[in-house]
Amino acid sequence: MSEQTAPQAQAEAAEPRLKHFPISFFAIVMGLSGLTLGVERLEMNLGASHSVSLVVLVVALLAFIVIATVYGLKAARHWDAVVWEWHHPVRIAFFPAASISIILLATAALPFSPQVAFVWWAIGSALHLVGTLSVVSAWIGHRAFETPHLNPAWFIPAVGNVLVPIAGVPLGFVEISWFFFSIGILFWIVLLTLVFNRLIFHTPLPERLFPTLVILVAPPAVGFVAYMRLVGEVDAFARILYYAGVVFFLVVALQFPRLLRLPFALSWWALSFPIAAITVATLLYASKIGSPGLAFFGYALLALLCIVILVLAVRTFKAIRAHKVCVPE
Repeated sequence: MSEQTAPQAQAEAAEPRLKHFPISFFAIVMGLSGLTLGVERLEMNLGASHSVSLVVLVVALLAFIVIATVYGLKAARHWDAVVWEWHHPVRIAFFPAASISIILLATAALPFSPQVAFVWWAIGSALHLVGTLSVVSAWIGHRAFETPHLNPAWFIPAVGNVLVPIAGVPLGFVEISWFFFSIGILFWIVLLTLVFNRLIFHTPLPERLFPTLVILVAPPAVGFVAYMRLVGEVDAFARILYYAGVVFFLVVALQFPRLLRLPFALSWWALSFPIAAITVATLLYASKIGSPGLAFFGYALLALLCIVILVLAVRTFKAIRAHKVCVPE
C-alpha cells in the first residue's frame, strides 16, 4: 500500500473537525456585524465618513463567507451531524444565527449600497421567518424539551425578528417591518418570562452556556433601534425598551467576574452582539435627545465592544490551533 501524501494526511486529520464544526460559529459574524453597526453609528454621530466601518464590514463579510462555506461542506459530507445539531435541545436555537448574520450584513451594507442591502435583507428575512417557524414548531411539537435546556440563546430564533425593520424601513418595506417587529416583541415577552423562571427556580446555567446570559441585553436594545426606525421619535415605549436594555446590561455586568473565571468556549461570542446592540442603541438615543452623558456612555461601550471582540478573536484562534473547538461534546 502506498504511503499517504502530506496533503492527504492533513485532509483526513481535518475531517473529524469538519464533522463537529458547530452552527454556533455564526455568532462570530453577528458580533463582527454588530461592531460594524456600532462604528457606523459613531461615524454618523460625529459626521464622519464610513471609511472605518467599511473595513469592519468587509471583515464581517469574509467571516460569513468562510463560516458558511465550511458549514456547507459539513452539510455535504456529514449530513447526519447537521441533523444531530438540529435535534440537539440547545444547538437548535443557533440555526437562525445564520439568517440573522445575513440581515445584519444587509443592515451594515445599507450606507454603501442599498441595492446590495435589499438583496441580502430579502434573503435573510425570508430565511429567518422559515427558521423561526421551524424552531418554534419544534419547541411546541412532539419533541421533549426540559427546563434545563432553556437558556437565553432561545431568544435568537424568535426575538431575532426585531432586527428586520432596521434595514426594512429605509428600504421601503414598512408593513413587513411591523410584521417582523411584532413577532419579535411578542416572543421576547414570552421567552423572557420563561428564561427568568428557569434562571431563578431551577439549576444554574452550565459553564459552557453561562456566557449566553448576556443575550438578555440584546432584545430590548435591538427593539429600541428597530422601533425608532418604525416610529422615528423617542416616546414612552422607546424609553422603556432602551432602559430595559440598560438594566439587563447592568445585571449581566455583575456576572462578568464569574465569567472571566470560566474556561474559554465558543459560547463566549455570545457577549459580542448584545454589547454591540446596547452600544448602537445608546449612541442613537444620545443623538435623539442630545445627551452628552449618554454619548460618553456610548463611546465607552464601543471601546468595550472593540476590546471584547479583539480578546474573543485571539482566544478563538488559540483554541482552534490547540484543537479545543470543533470537537465532540
